[in-house]
Amino acid sequence: MSDTARAAAPLSPPPPVLSVGPVVLPSPGRAVDLQVRVSAPMAGDGLPVILLSHGLGFSNHLSSLNGYAPLALLWAAHGFVVIQPTHLDSRTLGLASDTPGAPPHWRSRAEDMTRIIDRLDALEAAVPPLAGRLDRSRIAVAGHSMGGHTASLLLGARLTDPHDGTEVDLADPRITAGVLLAAPGRGGDALTAFTMENYAFFLTTDFSTMTAPALVVAGDKDDSAFLTVRGPSWHADPYTLSPGPKSLLTLFGAEHGLGGISGYDAAETTDEDPERVTAVARLTQAYLRSALQPGDSAWQAAQDALAAGPEPLGRVESK
Repeated sequence: MSDTARAAAPLSPPPPVLSVGPVVLPSPGRAVDLQVRVSAPMAGDGLPVILLSHGLGFSNHLSSLNGYAPLALLWAAHGFVVIQPTHLDSRTLGLASDTPGAPPHWRSRAEDMTRIIDRLDALEAAVPPLAGRLDRSRIAVAGHSMGGHTASLLLGARLTDPHDGTEVDLADPRITAGVLLAAPGRGGDALTAFTMENYAFFLTTDFSTMTAPALVVAGDKDDSAFLTVRGPSWHADPYTLSPGPKSLLTLFGAEHGLGGISGYDAAETTDEDPERVTAVARLTQAYLRSALQPGDSAWQAAQDALAAGPEPLGRVESK
């Protein structure tokens, strides 16, 4: 274990976490009702909320409410309520390609998150141990890969709908901070022909309107060659092309899975590294804790731990 990981490692077992799913939120007008997983600490009140958007990996179940346990459970152990929807593009639903909004469900994904915030009372009622414990004034969004794109839209990024040419604004002001994990970058000539043909909405992504505070996490070996011609730097675009306040965490040696954040022992992870996953989970929760609670020192302490020792796992820059 490196000095960085040792400095960030917990000194005792984490507190117990409850995880309940699927919780079904009736959703008129949606192809199927919205299913979510809720993970939370067993104790504590006034808990901030993280909405976690899954990516579109090769596994059948990680891209759903059943994925991303390495992040969700640690975040919950550190005092967050983590809510994970199964978006309409999840393979677990088996929806036909002509389902309204597909392919892919870039708009419905963001709408899922807004729907969850609208239905927090119903969610508390469906999970009695949560009753009265959520702090609705502290809501963040996080997402990996395609989920990072979803998070960027909720934080203020915009695009032009390729079907009707209208500018789309899906920002939700109730979400006040976010984490973008291996998120897509800018469009235009940064995209491959495959992306232009199959993900035309990426062409017009505009980060200049993404004003909410966010941490962008990118691997310096994440070339995503089927999506972009720009290599790993593409995933830093949400940081470089958006206004502050923003921070960029660059992970050394990390590929698109960032060490395996989508699930324990996931076969699709090309850079499996449990130490890196732990670092991502702990650094992101520290960032969100400080972003949602002004004056909290967790993010600065986490940055200091990352920089300590001769072999840091990454570096942070901010603006």
